[in-house]
Amino acid sequence: MLLAELEIWHTRPTVPTRRVALGHMVLPVDPAPGFGGLLIGAVIAAHLGGIDDDQIGDVHRLINEVGDGQRVVQPRLRHRFQIDRHGLAVSHHRLVGDGDEIHFDFNSIGTDLSQVLGAVYAAERLAPEHRRGVLDVLQKSARWRGPIGASFIAHLAGSQTTTLEAMADPLGWALGILGFELGSKKPSNREVTRAFRVQMREVHPDHGGADIDAAKAMSDLAEARRILSAKD
Repeated sequence: MLLAELEIWHTRPTVPTRRVALGHMVLPVDPAPGFGGLLIGAVIAAHLGGIDDDQIGDVHRLINEVGDGQRVVQPRLRHRFQIDRHGLAVSHHRLVGDGDEIHFDFNSIGTDLSQVLGAVYAAERLAPEHRRGVLDVLQKSARWRGPIGASFIAHLAGSQTTTLEAMADPLGWALGILGFELGSKKPSNREVTRAFRVQMREVHPDHGGADIDAAKAMSDLAEARRILSAKD
């Protein structure tokens, strides 16, 4: 299942001119950071290590400018952003759902810098009310050092649960985990705490819960409690 997609068009590495353009984009960002925000961040994290150290600071400045809605002066980092894609090569990046798991599918044929710039410019194309919310995700991605997998997704989303259902509808998932009726109004913190304690007793090995599933079940319950207890 395709969850998010980003096409970045760019000049080929052997061509002296440097151009970046955007193609097809499917970037849902609600609820934040959304699958689109995760994909943009992953493209940055996966390619930032391949650019020169003296360019890292300008990437961070560019991300801040985009988040603040400032006009980005061209060219930037020796690349010019353009609308026309004639004569350019294309790299495809996708976030895919497989069962209840999600993973990234990168197909980069351009330079690392062109991928990073394309991802930042994709964030610039988001609606203003979403763009600022994605800024934190981009900065986290630019500071990430590690594999682009489940731990990375949890880091960006601020969640310990990275299943497809939990990422697509955190509130609905949390209601179901704690035994509340789906579609009901958000319960009070007292109701959440009471449901959390009841469910924890049921899954805990000391009360008959299965040892093999207890750790995940308790982690999910704690995450569901965090989501439902968070202030709007």
